[in-house]
Amino acid sequence: MSCGGNHDVDCGEILQRVYVFIDNELEDASCAEIKAHLDECAPCLDEYDLERCVKKLVNRSCGEEHAPDALRQKILARITEVRLEITTQE
Repeated sequence: MSCGGNHDVDCGEILQRVYVFIDNELEDASCAEIKAHLDECAPCLDEYDLERCVKKLVNRSCGEEHAPDALRQKILARITEVRLEITTQE
């Protein structure tokens, strides 16, 4: 996926890592790369904002309960699969 801008990194790569970025689980260099991309790429920023809002809504709905790591990994893997399917159809 590409938004048409002049980026060193493909938008698809950024969006694949955005979940980990939202959770603050990336090393500083990757965070800086994603932040820089989001600063200049409105479509990716919109997607990031949507994902962040969904995450906040889920967190608020679940309260103090946390999904087991295995379930979380399955869900993230499935989301990635669906994204790839959508990207290849475009």
